Formats: sequence, C-alpha cells, structure tokens
Amino acid sequence: MGALQPWHLIILVLVVVLLFGAKRLPDAARSIGKSMKIFKAETKDMRESGDSDTTTATAEVETRQLPSSSATPAAPEKDQQLADLQRQLDELKKQQPNATADQAPKNAG
Repeated sequence: MGALQPWHLIILVLVVVLLFGAKRLPDAARSIGKSMKIFKAETKDMRESGDSDTTTATAEVETRQLPSSSATPAAPEKDQQLADLQRQLDELKKQQPNATADQAPKNAG
C-alpha cells in the first residue's frame, strides 16, 4: 500500500513535464548529471586525501611546538613594522581621491 505503483510514476512524470516543459527537461537532466559527476569526484578526492591528511595532521600536531621567544620579533621591531604599514596605507589613501578626481573628467568628456 505504501509502495510506489506505476501510475504514481506516470503522474509524477506528467507533473514534471507540465511544470518545466519538454524543452527544458534534457538540459536539466544534463546539468544534474554533470553535478552528480563533479560531486562524486570531489567526494572521492576528499576520501583519498582525508586518509593521508589525518595521519599527516596528527603527526604535525604532535611535533609542532610553540615558537621560542627569540624567534619572534621584538616589540620595537613590531612597532616599526606597524608604523611602516600605517604610512603606506596613508599614502594609498592620499592617492585614491586623486585617482578618482583624475578619472571623473575623462568619463565626462
């Protein structure tokens, strides 16, 4: 009683044809087929890489250590880098309005 019978499938096919039209069905089926092919390939790659990644990842986690304090730059060096980056950002901001002002007459003319 709960199983699909042939007349259920016929009604389902007729509803799909009426909704989407006979011209769109081949394109829809083709795109679904391509999507399934891509999905299968990606899941296969993920399974293959997942097996090797899990063993590699656990080994990396076990061997990874926190960097020593001598490997990190000192606070004055960080401040200098931050100041250099801020200066570069300010220069770029100054150049940006000039670039838009130069482009406006070109677009208007």
